[in-house]
Amino acid sequence: MTRFTAAEFQFMPEPQTLTISRPDDWHVHLRDAGALVYTVPWSAAQFARAIVMPNLKPPVVSTAQALAYRERVLAAVPKGSTFEPLMTLYLTDTTPADEIVRAKASGVIHAVKLYPSGATTNSDSGVTDLRRVHAVLDTMQELGMPLLIHGEVTDPDVDVFDREAVFIERHLTRLRRDFPRLKIVLEHITTQHAADFVRAQPELDARSTPLLAATITAHHLLYSRNAMFSGGMRPHYYCLPVLKRERHRQALLGAATGGDGRFFLGTDSAPHARLLKEAACGCAGCLTAPHALELYALAFEQCGALHRLEAFASHFGADFYGLPRNTGTLTLERVPTTVPARLPYADGEIVPLDAGQILPWRIAAGLSSA
Repeated sequence: MTRFTAAEFQFMPEPQTLTISRPDDWHVHLRDAGALVYTVPWSAAQFARAIVMPNLKPPVVSTAQALAYRERVLAAVPKGSTFEPLMTLYLTDTTPADEIVRAKASGVIHAVKLYPSGATTNSDSGVTDLRRVHAVLDTMQELGMPLLIHGEVTDPDVDVFDREAVFIERHLTRLRRDFPRLKIVLEHITTQHAADFVRAQPELDARSTPLLAATITAHHLLYSRNAMFSGGMRPHYYCLPVLKRERHRQALLGAATGGDGRFFLGTDSAPHARLLKEAACGCAGCLTAPHALELYALAFEQCGALHRLEAFASHFGADFYGLPRNTGTLTLERVPTTVPARLPYADGEIVPLDAGQILPWRIAAGLSSA
């Protein structure tokens, strides 16, 4: 079978394989306990590293908790895999600055996550007022510890489709002003407003890398909010931040495929058992980790930009975090593959995004290296 690199791919009519540097996932939810035996292998099959979200019950608020959680994740890594979990802390109103110092010194905690209180799953312990965490943010700025932001306001008077734009206007603009050297990732952006804001920030750190970047999910690249209501209410397309209008999806595609190092891959794969999604008050989150690269490849191919997938998936995130790029490779092959209707999961089963649909790509068995 003929194999092409990402650089060669742009010149080939419908190549049958694409080999890229092993990608990383800069935003994933692995959950805990019985879920790890499913979620960790899903991520490890595609990604070399992953930034692991801390919104457990109870949340991961201390270095000691993060180190213990890391051990539980590592225990679920399949034999022979070199998958590396990159841990984070959950920021609260009472997080002490000294905890950031301990986290940085650990060598395995790579960021701190800001959830506005009540914004998403298990965010009740999140920050209620940014002024309460200024001392912590100042310490992070000095240590070079990135702040990962779920960028939505939670005010009940703000429309759910406007919460990201309002957060940027009310809070992110002020954060950039008050902490000009703080490295920030605006997570899972969903709007043209967010993409434009990230592009408008020219500041670079001492290594000439951006101080503000953004992750983009596969589901926000592939779907507008219409997907939630096609033929009825479709709970497995419901996520937070919620899918937006088509013009925003097009803006995200432009950001992801444009070769701009400030935008990189973060699946925000967020597993919830089927019964919790298909409930009267269903949970927010899309399960994409088992077939994430196939979804991203579809989005990039639709834009004629498969030759730029490697940089987005494998290079830009590592550069932002100051980590070495992976030396291994992963190969996608053009083989139509049906997404399973159900997958086994803790205490039942789970429904992946695009269940039952046919994707044009799959990970080539036996052709990947760590």
